[in-house]
Amino acid sequence: MKKCGAVVIGGSAGSLDVLLKVLPEINPKIDFPIIIVIHRKQGADSLLTDLISHRTNLKVKEADEKESILNGCIYIAPSDYHLLIERDFTFSLDYSEKINYSRPSIDVTFQTAADAYGDKLVCLLLSGSNADGVNGLISAKKNGGITLAQDPDTAQVTYMPEQAILKANVSLVLKIDQMADYINSLSETH
Repeated sequence: MKKCGAVVIGGSAGSLDVLLKVLPEINPKIDFPIIIVIHRKQGADSLLTDLISHRTNLKVKEADEKESILNGCIYIAPSDYHLLIERDFTFSLDYSEKINYSRPSIDVTFQTAADAYGDKLVCLLLSGSNADGVNGLISAKKNGGITLAQDPDTAQVTYMPEQAILKANVSLVLKIDQMADYINSLSETH
């Protein structure tokens, strides 16, 4: 793989626990952004950002409209908006229809990230109860990106990673305790 441009992580039910185990282990000197899309209830905005920022030495913030995406930062998709990644490496927020009953949709972020980052993209799909993210993984792989799924045996809710493995022919299946090492290995500063 060429130098990693971004790691985009999607998840739903059961994925927050995974993130709270993995993110503290991420090297604070990584040379790419981590963008997280989690299905969550409206109004839980700052709670998620605060919870994650207390567990990592990386800067954590909710993604803003037209914000430039910076390396070494963790961005959280705002609740109730689709998070799009533009080709100039900025964010756009969109309030269009829900996809797979979800807004933000993991598919939307994975697909727009695939268009922006091409073969420098890594997408990871975690625990969840629907197939949101699977089509995005397919797009990422078509554009030369690396696609990852949580090992369903380690997921609280197995459906989402199972669908990723079944339908998206992911590059690699990772157990929770392998994820941070894998992400750290993508950085040229590790």
